[in-house]
Amino acid sequence: MLETSSAYCPYCGEPIELVLDVSGGAQDYTEDCSVCCQPMQVALWVADDGSAWTVELRREDD
Repeated sequence: MLETSSAYCPYCGEPIELVLDVSGGAQDYTEDCSVCCQPMQVALWVADDGSAWTVELRREDD
């Protein structure tokens, strides 16, 4: 199941929209900012039943 999430890039601070596949459970991956193209770490946590999820963005150099 795909969900969208609005967030702010940890590099440039601009608002971005992420498309998340919450059906895959918890994930940790790198995605480039659609504004400044810097690589950011995306951490996704999904409830066991898939009913809730949380996403966190971090700078790759942190």
